[in-house]
Amino acid sequence: MNIKIDRKNLNIAGEGITMTPGEMIRHLRELKELSQLGLAKLTGISQTNISAIENDRVDIGKQRAIVLAEALGVHPGSIMFADYEQKAS
Repeated sequence: MNIKIDRKNLNIAGEGITMTPGEMIRHLRELKELSQLGLAKLTGISQTNISAIENDRVDIGKQRAIVLAEALGVHPGSIMFADYEQKAS
């Protein structure tokens, strides 16, 4: 089967996706198929606080970022700087 693609109608992909630290935590948690309660049990951070972090109602803070990153298997910078966007030079 041969499929022809009209390249004139393609949209160029953006350079990246920016999200808040809370959105990044939710995304990583869901990728790990964890509930908020499951993540709370792994981290010692209450489910209420995880919900507040994911909904950007509270700042995450360095220490919580480290604990969450360890539980989610990522570098803390992936969470703390989830909204970092490199400017073209």
